[in-house]
Amino acid sequence: MLNPDPASATLHPRKEVIMKILVVGGGGREHTLVWKVAQSPKVKTIYCAPGNAGIAEHAECIPIKADEIKKLASFAHSRAIDLTLVGPELPLTLGIVEEFKRYGLRIFGPDKDAAIIEGSKLFAKDLMKKHNIPTADYATFDSPPEAMSYLRKRGTPAVIKADGLAAGKGVVPVQSLDEAEKVIDSMLTQKIFGKAGNQIVIEDFLTGEEASFIVFTDGHTILPMPSSQDHKPIYDNDQGPNTGGMGAYSPAPVITTALQKKIMDEVMTPVVRGMAGEGRRFKGILYAGLMINGEDIKVLEFNARFGDPETQPILMRMKTDLVPVFEAIVDEQLDRISIQWDERPAVCVVMASKGYPGSYQKGTAIEGLKEIQSTVNVEVFHAGTALQDNRVVTNGGRVLGVTALGDTIAEAIDNAYSAASHIHWDGAYYRKDIGKKALNRNK
Repeated sequence: MLNPDPASATLHPRKEVIMKILVVGGGGREHTLVWKVAQSPKVKTIYCAPGNAGIAEHAECIPIKADEIKKLASFAHSRAIDLTLVGPELPLTLGIVEEFKRYGLRIFGPDKDAAIIEGSKLFAKDLMKKHNIPTADYATFDSPPEAMSYLRKRGTPAVIKADGLAAGKGVVPVQSLDEAEKVIDSMLTQKIFGKAGNQIVIEDFLTGEEASFIVFTDGHTILPMPSSQDHKPIYDNDQGPNTGGMGAYSPAPVITTALQKKIMDEVMTPVVRGMAGEGRRFKGILYAGLMINGEDIKVLEFNARFGDPETQPILMRMKTDLVPVFEAIVDEQLDRISIQWDERPAVCVVMASKGYPGSYQKGTAIEGLKEIQSTVNVEVFHAGTALQDNRVVTNGGRVLGVTALGDTIAEAIDNAYSAASHIHWDGAYYRKDIGKKALNRNK
C-alpha cells in the first residue's frame, strides 16, 4: 500500500485526453452512471468497484468494496485514473475524497465535512433551522425515557429517525405511543442501526406528496436536474415498510415551474450558501427530499449523492455529456456549463427479490434480459445481480431497474411495465403503480 506525503501530493492538472474513469459502487445508480459515462467521447476505459453483472458489460469490475477507501485510492493511483465518481453515501462520509486527494487524484463528490449533511440528520436539521430552510419541527434524544416523555406531551403521529446512515431504513413514521416506544427501544436500546442510532431525531408528521429535487453544484453555481418522485414503500398505494426505493419517474408534475423556483430560492441556494459559510463547501450532487402540500414545501432530508432509483429516469433524460459536468464541478467552473434534457418523461420500475426489504434468497437465475436488450427507449439497469456460471443471477434485494422513455408519462409507464413483464425469476416482485400519482395529476 502506498503512503503518499500529503504535503507533496498535488492534484493532476485537467487533461483534455481520453480518460480512465473509476466508478465506486455496485447498484442501480452506479450502473446508470457507468452507462451514461460510457457514451462520452472523452472516456476510454471504465472501472467499477465492486460493480455487478450489468455494469460488467460496460466496465471492468474490480473486487473492492465501496467502503474500502484506502484500497480504492491505491488502485486508482496504480492505474492512473483520471477521474473517480462516487455513487453511495458511505464512502463519502468516511472521507474517500480526502483519501484520494492525498494521492493527487481527481475525485467527484463532497468531502467528509460536507457529506455530513447526509451523515447526520441532526446536523442537517440544525443547519436548516439556522438558515431558515423550511422543515418539520424536531427534537433530538439519546434517552428512551426522555424521548417518550417528549412524545407524550407532543402526541402522535410522528416520525422517528436514526441520526446516522441506515441504508434508507432509519426513518419510521409512528401512529401511536405504543408503536413509538417499540421503535425508540429498537434504535436506542437494541441498536438495530448500530452507532447510527446512538441519537434519534423525532419530527412532526408532515402530510402531502413527496418529491425529489436534485442539483449539480460546485459550491458556487447550482444547476438543477429535472424533478423526480421516488416510491419508498414496498407495496402498491404506498403500503408496507419502507425500502431503498421501488421505482421513480421524472419529471414529477407535483413540482410546478413556480414551485421549482421556490425550491431553488428557499432551499437549494440557502443550503449551498449556508454550507459554504460553515466552512463546508459542498461540491457534488445535492439531493433534497421534499414534502409538498399545495404551495407549501418542507425538506424531509438532504442526501450528498444521486438518489437511487431517481438517477435512472433522470439520466435517461440527460442529453448532455455527463463527464464535462463532473469535471467542471471538481474545478469549480460549473458556471461554464449548460445542460440539455430530453422533454420526454421517463419511468423506472424496480424489480425486487421476494422477501425484500426483509430476508431474501440470492443466486436465482434471471430470464428474459437478452430478449429486451434491443427494445427502443428501454434500459435495464442492474442493482443486485452477479454472474454465476455465465448466467445472470440475483444478488440483492433490489435486483433490476427497468427504465423507459415515452412521449407521455402514460406511454413511459406502459413501456417500462411491458419490458418488466418479459423478465422472470423465481420470486420476482415489483409494484404495479409506479407513476400513478403523475397520471392522476395530468388528468
